Amino acid sequence: MNVDLIQAALREQGLDAWLFYDHHGRDPLAYTILGFQCGHVTRRWFYLIPAYGEPKKLVHRIESGRLDMLPGAKAEYSSWQELEAGLATLLEGVTKIAMQYSPRNAIMYVSMVDAGTVEVLRGMGKEIVSSADLVSQFEAVLTDEQIATHYVAQQKIDAILAEGWREMGRRVRGGGTDEFTMVEWLAEGMRREGLIWEHGPNVSVGANSADSHYEPTRESSKSIRRGDFVLIDIWGKVDRPDSCFYDITWTGVVDREPTERELTVFNTVRDARDAAIALVSARFATGTPVEGWEADDAARAVIRSAGMGDYFTHRTGHNIGPVLHGSGAHLDNLETHDIRRILPNTCFSVEPGVYFPGEFGVRNEIDMIATKGSAIVTGRAQTELVRI
Repeated sequence: MNVDLIQAALREQGLDAWLFYDHHGRDPLAYTILGFQCGHVTRRWFYLIPAYGEPKKLVHRIESGRLDMLPGAKAEYSSWQELEAGLATLLEGVTKIAMQYSPRNAIMYVSMVDAGTVEVLRGMGKEIVSSADLVSQFEAVLTDEQIATHYVAQQKIDAILAEGWREMGRRVRGGGTDEFTMVEWLAEGMRREGLIWEHGPNVSVGANSADSHYEPTRESSKSIRRGDFVLIDIWGKVDRPDSCFYDITWTGVVDREPTERELTVFNTVRDARDAAIALVSARFATGTPVEGWEADDAARAVIRSAGMGDYFTHRTGHNIGPVLHGSGAHLDNLETHDIRRILPNTCFSVEPGVYFPGEFGVRNEIDMIATKGSAIVTGRAQTELVRI
């Protein structure tokens, strides 16, 4: 944690302070932003970083050492009355306070503070505003070294996926294979390359590709045969805690040409992806701010105009960092109205999809990295269905 940087950000946003609060680990963001872990938390603690001056702490007496690793003066409490009095003292001189809160829970990824605590603070005359943009700035912005790890994973995974399609074709023509067997093959390829990942990857055949969160198991795995439609979603990162994930999805057909319907759906999804890419790239090239919902709208408009809007059932993209779904802006105006700005030195996916239950689904996913003055696609972008 760099207090000076946080205070500069508070002043830039016209905020008096950022108030961190936790009880029983309900706010993991607080620990990653402040840069510490404190074990099992059974009593409430508060940590205030003002726009000017020294940070302040309020902790329970039986857990009085919880924040000792952080700078600032410490006050203690035992009773709830003493807690509220301590809060009033802690917040003297500040009114507009950022917390991990989102009005109407609109951006639930940062909405960690319970309503009762917000009520107490408002009762003290405090204005509680969302820390969403601050969280993006201090959680989603990547260092040059982290960006470099993304490209290492990109090169490895692009190569593994390309060979995976070829291996699938060889196996289908040589006696057969199935979804889970191909998942294991892809996973082994990533392990050999020193990559790690959270779960998956995913191989979905036919109607299973219309389930955007389908995951095959050994028991449920469906055979892959000639004539099948296949979706592969694969992600991973270099084996180090602060490395950045790479995450892509491609689709293809086995031993045949695509049908006219498959081509129409694929081309629509591809064009939707490219519309979002174009918007974000143009905004960064001109130095014009862009919010997550705007990129989602750009992609969704293409799919809606093709009459498939009802079958695009998820956001267009998500922030990517050391965790697959990061704490920065998502490309979303469906599940949430994400007004967070896409910041320089952040990574995110662009992955529109159209899913016809019982038939097939197409998702076309690439990653982008935005820097000051540009936003670019980091790996191979699928432009036509793979012929396996």
